[in-house]
Amino acid sequence: MQIRPRRSVLYLPGSNQRALEKSKTLPIDAVILDLEDAVAPDQKIPARELVAAAVKAGGFGGREVVIRINALATEWGRDDLQAAASARPAAICVPKMESAEQVHEVAAALEACNAPATIAIWAMLETPRGILNAAQIASAHPRMQVLVMGTSDLAKDLRVPHTPDRLGFITSLGLCVLAARAYGLDIVDGVHLDLSGGDEFRAICAQGRALGFDGKTLIHPNQIAAANEVFGPSADAIEHAKRIIAAWQEAERSGAGVAVLDGKLVENLHAAEAERVLAIAAAIVAI
Repeated sequence: MQIRPRRSVLYLPGSNQRALEKSKTLPIDAVILDLEDAVAPDQKIPARELVAAAVKAGGFGGREVVIRINALATEWGRDDLQAAASARPAAICVPKMESAEQVHEVAAALEACNAPATIAIWAMLETPRGILNAAQIASAHPRMQVLVMGTSDLAKDLRVPHTPDRLGFITSLGLCVLAARAYGLDIVDGVHLDLSGGDEFRAICAQGRALGFDGKTLIHPNQIAAANEVFGPSADAIEHAKRIIAAWQEAERSGAGVAVLDGKLVENLHAAEAERVLAIAAAIVAI
């Protein structure tokens, strides 16, 4: 899979043209133009047309552009998918995925629309059944690219509160990270309702990174800076990665199977992770 940053993934209501234009100037890695939760029923069709036109018009630079459709089972879902496919975003985000069969249904609908293979599927995991079937969903189809946590809906179904330690979500979050890593996908953490982007939000981001997430879904521009900082490689991390690679390359030149850097063993797995850090850093600069 192509390495690209997904530190900050901002949801924007598809019915808000001003917000769509604003997203083209924000320091985000990806934007999800939402046709589902953020759009009232009587605005679904106008929002669909607005989003499709915005994606076709372009101007998002290196930001990854994703359209979240309504579920195919709804009255809007299939028309959403057809309009999205014609606009050719980077990906289609599908809510409340619960099975491999649903992934195949979305993929088949994309094929029926003659959607290019470059349009990926992002699956939202936001129900207990979806969490339990995360591995099946992650491995269901070559278009699968990213898992997206939907912790707001999940909280309701699990009957757990939103607490600073997110104790009630830990099992679900861990299972989904395992599924993503097992099948080579990225995974982004769920939204946080504190819009300030302050210390509480930063702590939640730090926990998400510690759990293995690649980034955070956001609902306000105030949250962008903290997400980018926490999920992005720091200057120290980049420099350390360069030193790891240099030490490993020197060990290879000398015929050694391992290297030592600052008194710590360096093996090929450390060199591979260092290369990924540098690749992410380079991709961030390119946005």
